[in-house]
Amino acid sequence: MIARTVNSLFYFYYLLIILRIFLSWIPNIDWYQQPFKGMQAITDPFLNIFRGIIPPIGMLDISPIVAIILLQLLQGIIVGFLSGLGL
Repeated sequence: MIARTVNSLFYFYYLLIILRIFLSWIPNIDWYQQPFKGMQAITDPFLNIFRGIIPPIGMLDISPIVAIILLQLLQGIIVGFLSGLGL
């Protein structure tokens, strides 16, 4: 039960990051209005870790790709551990 809940939370966060990436391609979005401000507040702390490490290549920011890969690895490890404990 706990493993499924944690897995769902990871999946929801993964979808938020994907949505954040796609919305960043739309130039007219006002990131200071809801719901965009909330999405930015939830996803940017995690994404900023990678933005500080991986510089953009021209106009392309590949740091979200690395962030998603790491998030999926963490999901596998944590959910696998919880499942192994029978939670």
